[in-house]
Amino acid sequence: MAKTAYLYDGIYLEHDTGPFHPETPDRLRAINEKLRKSPFYRDLVKVSPKKPDMKYIEMVHSRDYIASVKQDIESGRPSLDWGDTAVCTRSYEVALMAVGGCLRACDTVIKGDAVCAFCAVRPPGHHAERSSAAGFCIFNNIAITAKYLQTRHGLDRVAIVDWDVHHGNGTQHTFESDESVLYVSLHQYPHYPGTGSSSERGRGMGQGYTLNVPMAAGSGDREYETAFEERICPAIEKFSPQMILVSAGFDAHRADQLSSIRLSTDAYAGFTKKLMQTASKCCDGRIIAVLEGGYNLDALSNSVAAVVGAFVEG
Repeated sequence: MAKTAYLYDGIYLEHDTGPFHPETPDRLRAINEKLRKSPFYRDLVKVSPKKPDMKYIEMVHSRDYIASVKQDIESGRPSLDWGDTAVCTRSYEVALMAVGGCLRACDTVIKGDAVCAFCAVRPPGHHAERSSAAGFCIFNNIAITAKYLQTRHGLDRVAIVDWDVHHGNGTQHTFESDESVLYVSLHQYPHYPGTGSSSERGRGMGQGYTLNVPMAAGSGDREYETAFEERICPAIEKFSPQMILVSAGFDAHRADQLSSIRLSTDAYAGFTKKLMQTASKCCDGRIIAVLEGGYNLDALSNSVAAVVGAFVEG
């Protein structure tokens, strides 16, 4: 059994994307209701968010961008930058609390109060670039989390595994010249946002510390399991991080409407167990997963429960 933390707060429901938008507050309602009915729920270490110190957000996003996001949202604009990130007047505060919640989860794991953590936050983050919002994302939660672990808690090496069906362009670009962060992504390709070819391996000092594993439409459990066993887990073990972060999107599920990948719910538990085995060899089993995509409510909630259940089982 592994002590597992769970971050959730009702404030994340206040980011209103409007009717018919796939990134809806119902996503978190479904996750929370599913987990509350799970036999392990009472044993989870409950984590609440608080506003982050802005200096950590500024390690990933420019001050001008942060200010423009605040101004655009408070002025009532319905969307940001690329036009695919819908917002309401509460979205800036909610996005701050999404970051702040992830940082509280870091503190919980670093202190030893939990070994693993799942952060049920929204808006998601991995498409957000230094100076632009994109793909439903405002602030890059996972990138800021990695920077926080390094600057606040002194970690030298952090690995990020992104299994969302869409390539995390913002996360890759944040760290592509940084040899202290290994960024690994497997995603449908070609697909939104168009980045993530296998030839993108980092730049300068970061050359070789970006590993993209493009997956063809129609790929399923077997193809993903092979990728984890033959490429991803060996790369992480060689890098030997002090923490593994997961951009945990669930839109590669066969029931999801935004992709053509055919994963089962059980596959997500399998990925988690493989990463836990790797984490036990290099970082005392420590893994923090942060919610990204996933838009079929049943598939999303069942898959999150599978991941959290795998954490708890150890």
